[in-house]
Amino acid sequence: MTTSADARPRRRIRGVGLVLVAVYGVLALAATGRSTVQILTGFDEAPLAYSLSAVAAVVYILATIALVGRGEVWYRIAWITILFELVFVLTVGTLSVVDAELFPRDTVWSYYGLGYLLVPLVLPVLGLVWLAKHRTPAEVPA
Repeated sequence: MTTSADARPRRRIRGVGLVLVAVYGVLALAATGRSTVQILTGFDEAPLAYSLSAVAAVVYILATIALVGRGEVWYRIAWITILFELVFVLTVGTLSVVDAELFPRDTVWSYYGLGYLLVPLVLPVLGLVWLAKHRTPAEVPA
């Protein structure tokens, strides 16, 4: 019994899904660049904020990979990553509004992603809806 990589189940990524993956990819690049510059040039000014920007970068990279990944494991990783993102954008967004002194410098998720036109707030909701509608079929033994 042999199986090939092409025989594994795959989510169909087209239309809105393709746009979703592209936006996650752009945010991954933007957050990675932002956090790298922040950490290299002024980490001591706002270590919590700049660390959260780095966490956001890792989350966006992992979400992008998981959305295009094949199989049940990547599907679950996508769910976990995007749920994590939603919880943190809501938490950091709320904390930055309630107590701005917690974040003397903005993070990707400050003010619900206002620096990114609120895309970090809307994107995980769209991602979760898309995942719910595009579940990967379970692998069936041959």
